[in-house]
Amino acid sequence: MITEKLSLTSDGLIPHQQLACCHSYCGIPLRGKELLVYSHMDTEQPLHLTGHHGDISAMAFGTGSKPILLCSASADYVIVWDIELCQKRTKEGLVAAGTVIGTLLGEVIHLSFCFSDERVAACSGATVHILSSKRQEVKSMLTGHLGPLTAAEFCPWNKEVLVTISEDRTFKVWDLKTESVYYQSFVLSAFPLLSVLFVEESRQLITGSANGEVWCFSLPDDYKCNLVTKMDIQKLQKRHQRHLQNVAQQAGGISASNTDKVETSTPVLRMALFCFFVGPCRDNSWLCIGSSDGLYLVDLASSELLTVLYFKDYPNLSITMAGSWSISLGSDASMVVLVSSLFTPCVVLLEISLCELLGWTRAEGDGLSVIPSSPPLLESPLNAQLKKKEPNHPKKKGGVKDGVKDQPLVFHSKVKSSGYTSSPRRTMFSPKTNVKKTSCCTKANKNTSHLLRNYPADSAAPSIPHTHLKITNKPVHCIQYSGDGKQILCGLGDNSVLLYKSSLTGNPAVYTGHDKAVSSVGWSHNRQWWLSASEDRTLRVWKHGSPEPAITMNGDMFSKPIRSAQFYYLDKFLLLASGRSLYLYLYNLDSTRDDIKRYQQRSVVKLAGCFETKSGADITTLSAINDFFSYILLVCGSDRSIQVFDMNKGTVASELPDAHSRAIHCIAQNKGSMFSGQAPESYNLFLTSAVTDGVKVWDLRTLRCIRRYESHLNRCHPCSSAISPCGRFIASGSEDNCAYVYDIRSSSYLHKLQKHSDTVLSVTFNPATPELLTGTLDGKLRLFQPSGGACLSHDSAAVQSIPSVAL
Repeated sequence: MITEKLSLTSDGLIPHQQLACCHSYCGIPLRGKELLVYSHMDTEQPLHLTGHHGDISAMAFGTGSKPILLCSASADYVIVWDIELCQKRTKEGLVAAGTVIGTLLGEVIHLSFCFSDERVAACSGATVHILSSKRQEVKSMLTGHLGPLTAAEFCPWNKEVLVTISEDRTFKVWDLKTESVYYQSFVLSAFPLLSVLFVEESRQLITGSANGEVWCFSLPDDYKCNLVTKMDIQKLQKRHQRHLQNVAQQAGGISASNTDKVETSTPVLRMALFCFFVGPCRDNSWLCIGSSDGLYLVDLASSELLTVLYFKDYPNLSITMAGSWSISLGSDASMVVLVSSLFTPCVVLLEISLCELLGWTRAEGDGLSVIPSSPPLLESPLNAQLKKKEPNHPKKKGGVKDGVKDQPLVFHSKVKSSGYTSSPRRTMFSPKTNVKKTSCCTKANKNTSHLLRNYPADSAAPSIPHTHLKITNKPVHCIQYSGDGKQILCGLGDNSVLLYKSSLTGNPAVYTGHDKAVSSVGWSHNRQWWLSASEDRTLRVWKHGSPEPAITMNGDMFSKPIRSAQFYYLDKFLLLASGRSLYLYLYNLDSTRDDIKRYQQRSVVKLAGCFETKSGADITTLSAINDFFSYILLVCGSDRSIQVFDMNKGTVASELPDAHSRAIHCIAQNKGSMFSGQAPESYNLFLTSAVTDGVKVWDLRTLRCIRRYESHLNRCHPCSSAISPCGRFIASGSEDNCAYVYDIRSSSYLHKLQKHSDTVLSVTFNPATPELLTGTLDGKLRLFQPSGGACLSHDSAAVQSIPSVAL
């Protein structure tokens, strides 16, 4: 895993001095004023360079491959060396010489080359000097920090942009053309900033402090940085240790105790990025953080700690605590690092194999998948059937044939009108003439035309406000489109449910009956039925157009409120969660009513299975796919865990403890829709939301977090999240009166949807067209469409007739 290629004892301590390391060479100071340049292939014969009169304080290699340049700085000179030219002159018996590019700049603590190696940034005190790498010329001097600079880096995709960090705990983004500041950050920490790194693939900026905090900012075209995520290495380390302990306990092993361990600081001394292509996302990036006790590898997309390489775990190394790092990534998935000791005059060159680490972190899970690969078992709960009641025929008495039974005066279930009040018919028959004939094919195409319209896979994300509607003064707890995208259910805090057209036109159908706020609504797959669950421990199943529910499951059946409910297994079951129990009900719906005995319910409900969480914690939310057969149920508990139920076996297939730092209040799967098709692997993605812990995207196959979003504000309210039918976008509510739209391939948000009057509690995507509907805490709905306004609802005429209403 780790190989020590070189160990050198220096003349004195160099714990915080900037060392130099690239893919082929490393530079180490000798006797303060001289340099030793070692080749990674041959560490026996170093290149000896002289030319400084003062002690060398900083070194850096260029970013290009040819020629390889090394810059060294002392209080008197800043010198650039051509390594290959110096080797050639040394072999010829000549003195290797460099080019002096700066003089008397003071104590330089950090050097860096631009992407083309044409300029060098030298940090001295609170000033950064921009020097030419070919001749002695100071191009510019930038000042503005209130404390000494600690590092400066050029932007790799724009050579006229420079970022500096300082002990004043801020960073600045500079425009080198005008020598002005694009952006100045707020005070990030109580400790100085020590390192900075650019991520060219995602256009992000990462900086780390002396207490182990890491901030990731997005860099848009105007360079007005937006915070993407914040990480604390110590917290990530504790969570990683708990995860390892849980894995050891599940495997039957004995976990190590932490009582004898002493917490140490984890300063972010150096950072590097290792990118590779694997998984459902476009890119996967590891953030390599060199700290005092070892090397930390963090998944940049999910902000999760993957593994830690501690120096103490390798007793053969010549170093136990690091003072400074220089990291270089090779082309063969290897890492070469140059580390100086914190307490001893020692410098070591280490080679780390990232292939082995990649094999460790990509360990497969239990092979779970949303799409089943085998038919259900015979004893599976999914094979349960609802037995129909046999008609109770009266037995005939002997000797009596075709006897006439006494009947009540009115014995029909429905009493028909006598017709006395209607006017008599005067025209007995009136044939229709000149009827335009329509073929059956034309009629079928007219009725199913909306089914042939595909969801535009390349459409932009909804971002333009189109329709605004105030429906109540109570919160909109939940909203959901029907499968065809034509109707919308709204569960409100005033104990009612509203049924709207997707265009939000006309008066809605109002359904009442719950005694407390409606917590969950859901459509059936055939779009003929829908259900509502409430905090009053009741569940009701309704038919569109009927004012009374076909099924009412009273609160006596459940001891705690129903947190989540839905149809499951192509409408075969009713699935709901109450307390720590997961209930699976068979049902038979009959919406007809006896006019005499209206209190009798003709629908039948039968319990097919009751399952409890493995940890015994109460269920906060659940999710399952109803659009196709799937055995997988995802259940979130109040203990911050995610449990995967395999309903084919009726057991918990896998459990992920400590998925969030708080209890999960929202879970949503990538279900697609009847209008869009995705790759089968994409249906294994799902997201979870928790207060103060953002949104995480998970892969069911490995139960690993693959992406994390924290740009929205969610500190107290259960703001929901949703995945678009095309699987490309994620929407989330927020407490700053906005809704955020993310691209699943990136960690920064695409759009910040403003013009809301209160906290956005609920969000949902239209399954048929690229539309986003949001519901707020003060009872308002707002519809968003992509820019251009080309995508409208099915009732396009009704949509066009409504002007966009602004708050």
